[in-house]
Amino acid sequence: MPPVIPSFLLGLVLAPLAKRLAKPLVHGTIKTTVGLAMEVKKAAHQAGEEFHDIAAEVTAEMINAELRDDAKLVETTVRPRSAAATAGVASGKGD
Repeated sequence: MPPVIPSFLLGLVLAPLAKRLAKPLVHGTIKTTVGLAMEVKKAAHQAGEEFHDIAAEVTAEMINAELRDDAKLVETTVRPRSAAATAGVASGKGD
């Protein structure tokens, strides 16, 4: 029959061994996780910048289109006067 080793003695021997083996594994896992989190944060920031760039371009296009429409409206509503009408107004013979 093998000798009976109390479990606390077994724990005293195996705990430092487990610590030596587990510490590098946990360190590597945490380092990888932090690296992934930083990469995700960087990608999200770049995506946000792209979104803002697209929104700014669309806003500029809409403002430009609105200004062009207003310019066309002004051109069609303001018509140059004929030479005869202008001469009558200048001499005071209008109305």
